[in-house]
Amino acid sequence: MALKNWEYPDVISGLVKKGQPFVVATVVNVSGSSIGKPGFRTVISADGVILYGTLGGACPDSAIIEKAKQVLRSGEARMIKVFLESTKEALEGLAINRDDEIHVETFCGGVMEIFMEPFMPSDRLVIIGQGGKDDIENTLVKLGKMVDMEVVVIDPNPVLDSKPDVLVNPMNNPLGEFRFSDDDYIVILTKGETDIDALMAASKSGAKYVGMLASRKRIKADFEIIEKKGVSRQFMESIHAPIGVDIGSVTPEEIALSIIAQIISVRRTHQPAN
Repeated sequence: MALKNWEYPDVISGLVKKGQPFVVATVVNVSGSSIGKPGFRTVISADGVILYGTLGGACPDSAIIEKAKQVLRSGEARMIKVFLESTKEALEGLAINRDDEIHVETFCGGVMEIFMEPFMPSDRLVIIGQGGKDDIENTLVKLGKMVDMEVVVIDPNPVLDSKPDVLVNPMNNPLGEFRFSDDDYIVILTKGETDIDALMAASKSGAKYVGMLASRKRIKADFEIIEKKGVSRQFMESIHAPIGVDIGSVTPEEIALSIIAQIISVRRTHQPAN
C-alpha cells in the first residue's frame, strides 16, 4: 500500500541519516492508458525494496527494481520508458532489448516515462590521530573537505584549524566500537600501541582504502603483531603503507597532499593505487 505524501520526506530523511543509498523513481509523462500519473513516485533501497509510494501498480513497480539497482551501480540519473503492452508486443519489445526501455505484459496499453535519480552517501575520510598538534592531520581535514568528502576525525585531543564534520574521542568511544562503512577511506596517523588498535579496527571495516603513516620498520613490526591476532595476509597486503603517492614529499602539507592524491586515485579508478 502506498504511503501518504507527507511521509515521503520522513522516508528520505531516515535513509540519509543512516547513510544508505537509494533511488527515487518519478513518473514524468504518461501516454495511453495507465493507472500511474505524472508525479507518482517510489523510493527504492539498494537491495531493491520499495520503501515508499507506487508508480501505478505492481506491474511498473516490480519492473523498475532492476533498473534502480543499475542506476545505483552507475551513480548516474537516467530516463526509462515503461511500455504496458499485450503479450505479443511485450515479447517483441524484449527481443529488441533496449537498455532504456522496459516492456511489461498488461492490459493497460500505455507508455510511462520515469526519471530515476540515485542518492549516494558521501565518501568518508576517517582520520585516526594520536592527539595533540599534527600538521598532516590538520591539512588532511582541509583537503578532505575540498574534495567533497565527509571528514571524520578520531582523536583524543586534536588541535585543528578546520573543523571536521564529525569528531570522535576514542577515550569515550573505543575504536573497536566505531561503526566504519564500506564507503570509508581510513588514514592511520597513530604511533606505538595505538597503531594496533587502529589496524585491528580497520581490518573489520570493509573500507575502500586503508593507509598508514609509519616507517617501514614500524609497519613490519605492527603487521607481525596483527597477524598473530588473526588479521589476514590479504588485508595487510591491501594497506597503503608507507602511505601516499611518491611525489618526493617533505613538508607535512606535501605529505597530506600525497595521501589525498592516493585516495583520489582509488576513489576514481576503483583500483588500489600503486
